[in-house]
Amino acid sequence: MKASDIIAFYEAYCPRELSLEGDISGWQIGRPDKDVETLMLALDIREATVAEAIAKKVDLIIVKHAPIFKPLTDLTASPQNHIYLDLIKHDIAVYVSHTNIDVVPDGLNDWFCDKLDISSTEILSPTENGFGIGRIGTVEAQTLADFARKVKQVFQLDAVRLISYGCNEKLIKRVAICGGSGAGFYRDALAKGADVYITGDIYYHTAQEMLTEGLLAIDPGHHIEVLFVEKLAEKFQIWQHENHWDITVIGSQASTNPFSHL
Repeated sequence: MKASDIIAFYEAYCPRELSLEGDISGWQIGRPDKDVETLMLALDIREATVAEAIAKKVDLIIVKHAPIFKPLTDLTASPQNHIYLDLIKHDIAVYVSHTNIDVVPDGLNDWFCDKLDISSTEILSPTENGFGIGRIGTVEAQTLADFARKVKQVFQLDAVRLISYGCNEKLIKRVAICGGSGAGFYRDALAKGADVYITGDIYYHTAQEMLTEGLLAIDPGHHIEVLFVEKLAEKFQIWQHENHWDITVIGSQASTNPFSHL
């Protein structure tokens, strides 16, 4: 099966056109016309991901975070460039699906809501044509501390950061969520009546502004987006069965989370 045929099927579900303005999505490395026997889904492409792909004879990687995220000035054998050079050397094609998988219905932010039992959801911040980034909905009334513990347990984290000024026993019911670095959408969460906002990479001064404006927040880190791997592998395995594709679909097992907590 051609890589381009796999991606055409994927884009029918998750169009590139849903990506936010200026986003990096689409083909990045390799030949769209190459034959694919093994497809791998990954959150990031780092050294461990490449080594895994080579060992498992992967032909195509669909990844959420673009391996090339700023302009290259050369392709000499620096540590970072080795990632790209090894992919090219082993003829491994790379396709990026970034914010379009955040925006699309039945995409990453909806999967987060399912995991956290957030119901009656709506779009957090509209984009175009009725689509939007992030979700907001309701949970059973509970304390911030109890809900934060649930976030920690569901995503198998060693810690979460609370933006709360110690108001951990405050009852929350309306929850907004945006995977990745979504702090820029916190005013949308406020405008839609969120008690708490879940997103990663919250900047120090932004956290202070949130609290001043009356919004609690939970920062579980960026890496919870690894759910992308599990859920897309499930989708591709269903599509593979329904369409009799002669390919193997795997989720990356390589750890790419740069953070841990003592």
